[in-house]
Amino acid sequence: MRENLIEIRNLSVFFETDEGTVKSVNGVNLDIKKGRTLGIVGESGCGKSVTSQALLRIVPRPGKVSGEINLFEKDGVELDEPINLVDLAPNGDEIRSIRGGTIGMIFQEPMKAFSPLHTIGNQIIEGVMLHNEPDPEKARQIAIDALKEVGIANAERRVDEYPHQLSGGMRQRAMIAMALAMRPRLLIADEPTTALDVTIQAQVLKMINELKQSRDATVIFITHDLGVIAEMADDVAVMYLGKVVESGNVDTIFHSARHPYTLALLKSIPSMKGEGEGKQKLFTIEGTVPYPMNLPPGCGFYSRCPFAIEGKCNVEDIEMIETSKNHFVRCILADHMEVRRNVTGDE
Repeated sequence: MRENLIEIRNLSVFFETDEGTVKSVNGVNLDIKKGRTLGIVGESGCGKSVTSQALLRIVPRPGKVSGEINLFEKDGVELDEPINLVDLAPNGDEIRSIRGGTIGMIFQEPMKAFSPLHTIGNQIIEGVMLHNEPDPEKARQIAIDALKEVGIANAERRVDEYPHQLSGGMRQRAMIAMALAMRPRLLIADEPTTALDVTIQAQVLKMINELKQSRDATVIFITHDLGVIAEMADDVAVMYLGKVVESGNVDTIFHSARHPYTLALLKSIPSMKGEGEGKQKLFTIEGTVPYPMNLPPGCGFYSRCPFAIEGKCNVEDIEMIETSKNHFVRCILADHMEVRRNVTGDE
């Protein structure tokens, strides 16, 4: 059987504006392996969410998607020939059968994702009837069972309530229930815990992990929080300015990272050192992610990188290199351990 559920090759998402071309995603390559969790991490504006929107073909206008998103399984059956989702019409029947049924999504803001004019149950039942069960009574029971599965009490009553009648944590659980009710093969979680307090956040993360294990699902978890990535992910892709700058399994990224941006992200994680060990100022990455319009040639991290080499890093695009098995880095200094020592203090 094929190891990958989806293979993304040279994926780009551009927005043509009066001022110029905005390159939100620029040549992304990713392998999404069956039964594993891929964590996509990076600062706001690096292209994480737009990448997930491209998978579902819901990129807002005037966005244009190019490249390949090859899907190798549909309705639980491995395909003889992959379906390139980029070739499908965004409003066509085929992508509508995949969207929700094969690929589900937990959005970051459930209050915006849910319609305020319809009950939670109506919105879950609509998807179930489209993909799984055409009988309205059976679909309603599936919706109630899904709400119970994500820990919502009195699901028989809550199914008839509107989004504004639920708390933030319950809306997020309902959003997860809606995605899971159609039993997708791939679940995309786009920063699903950003607006939640730490207690509810921990519960939601635990729930997603348990549901993944019980259903043998594949997960793409998008976040800017490396602590969440450490807990949730099997594989990690670090994105910056629309490109993947480093990828590998979670242990490799956390213990053997090579890209200056990844190393800086790791160093910026708050320390749990006690007062007796001395307090240290929290490390920050100077500057912000540049606006992805009319970008100059070279490495996107050039203007913020303390190790950038003028005449090399800012001349032409940097290619990904494999520094070890399944560990890829987009940096000409990937093999220079002096960079790692200077950033992390490791010997």
